[in-house]
Amino acid sequence: MTFSQSTHTDDGPSDLIRRLHTLGGQLTILVQDLAKLSEDVGQDQQSNPSAFRFESQRLTAPSVLNDETMRLTRAVRPALPDPRLVRRIIRQRQLRGRFFDGELFGDPAWDMLLDLTAARAEHVRVSVTSLCIASGVPPTTALRWISQMIDAGLFQRIEDDIDRRRAFIVLTDEAADAMARYFGNYILDVEKVDAQRFAATGRRSTD
Repeated sequence: MTFSQSTHTDDGPSDLIRRLHTLGGQLTILVQDLAKLSEDVGQDQQSNPSAFRFESQRLTAPSVLNDETMRLTRAVRPALPDPRLVRRIIRQRQLRGRFFDGELFGDPAWDMLLDLTAARAEHVRVSVTSLCIASGVPPTTALRWISQMIDAGLFQRIEDDIDRRRAFIVLTDEAADAMARYFGNYILDVEKVDAQRFAATGRRSTD
């Protein structure tokens, strides 16, 4: 797929319309190519299963994409959830440890994904030490999980420019997009249940 990059001068409204049509055609081709690439990734995952199945593997943007196209592509990324919602879910998960043995619910990968999702929405950085605590498992186990999540393309390690002994962990863009889509579906499900409950309440009040 190639994008035309011809030099031109503005000739007025007709020239602007022509360029908009050209850009629209280029974006259509881009969407088709990305959809095909996603299908190829899914087929490759089925033929080569691993412990970490991640539907949005890291994709390298073709060099032919110009700055305008890349800017438009970034603009359509799904929005992250409200961090207050994510923090509430984290608190609810931690609450189980007050009534049951915490080891029954060990899920460090998900706990770390939730913590980093909230942190990204809050525009704060999470140190390796803090993320180990958020995982709810012993530090050695948490570090092993962090390493695996980095290898899976979900986490990225960023060294501290000031204190070289410290490092931060962030979600990759692909992981953040996946979490945003997950919470988008989660919220839709909650709203659907609320609507059904409201409808049921209304029917009982009229009986």
